[in-house]
Formats: sequence, C-alpha cells, structure tokens
Amino acid sequence: MTKKNKAAFLLATWFGCGYSPLAPGTMGSLGAALPAWFLVELTQVPGWVFPLLALAALAPAVRAAGHVAEVSHTPDPQIVVIDEALGLWVTLGGALHWNWKSWLAAFLLFRLFDVWKPFPVARFEKLAGGAGIVADDLMAGFYGALVLSLAGWFNLY
Repeated sequence: MTKKNKAAFLLATWFGCGYSPLAPGTMGSLGAALPAWFLVELTQVPGWVFPLLALAALAPAVRAAGHVAEVSHTPDPQIVVIDEALGLWVTLGGALHWNWKSWLAAFLLFRLFDVWKPFPVARFEKLAGGAGIVADDLMAGFYGALVLSLAGWFNLY
C-alpha cells in the first residue's frame, strides 16, 4: 500500500474507527466526539468552532472518502466514517453551552438525522464520489445543530 493509500484510509476510517465490526458509523461519531470533548475541556471553545473545523477538513475528507470508494470498488464503503466525524462536528456547532446533556443530545440528534435522512439529506448521497459520501452527513449535522440550538434556547439542556 502506498503512502497516499495509507493516508487516505487512515483519514477516511477516522483513524481506524471505521474498522469496527459493530456499528462503524456510530464508532466514527464517537471517535469524533472524543477529540472535540478534549478541545472543549482544555480551551472552553464555543460550539461554532466545530463547524469551522469540519469546513477545514472538508476537502481532505472528500478526497479520502472518494479514494477509498474507488480503491474498494464500493460507492459508499462502510469503513468510511470521516463523514460521520464531520457531521457530528457540524451538529456540535448548535451547542449553546457544554454539559453532559448537550453532548448526549448532539450525538443522538446527529445519529437520528444520519439514519433517518429527512429531505433533502438523502439527495446529497447522489452526488458523485467522495462528495456524495460526505455531503449527506453534513446536512444531517446541520439539522442536528438546528435542533440542538433550539433545545438550548428553551433551556432543555
């Protein structure tokens, strides 16, 4: 395996989370929550920082996801979970403050919208290559952020 292949697989599987035999998407989301939690604990960053991090990682994520899909001859390989990582980070953007309820709500909301795929989330899957793999999760993350933000405004967490 070439260095390019190794780097693409490492990023696309979110540092190996995608190889989980049980619920790789959920493991990818949890794998993204862990560094986010450490960042919040160490620096108290506001939620809006996480969509910016997702935006910064977007091009490499699309490229890595597309590469793994191409190499594996699968349109959306189960091992690719970078999309779940970025989607969760987008959802975290809706957090108005941090506590265990906001973290749990962000995780559950993102997973709900990722699995449910309300309109137009499923349409984004139809985009070609890595863009289609990643875009639907970003939209699911947007829905999660919206609901998380509204819940925060109503002091539900």
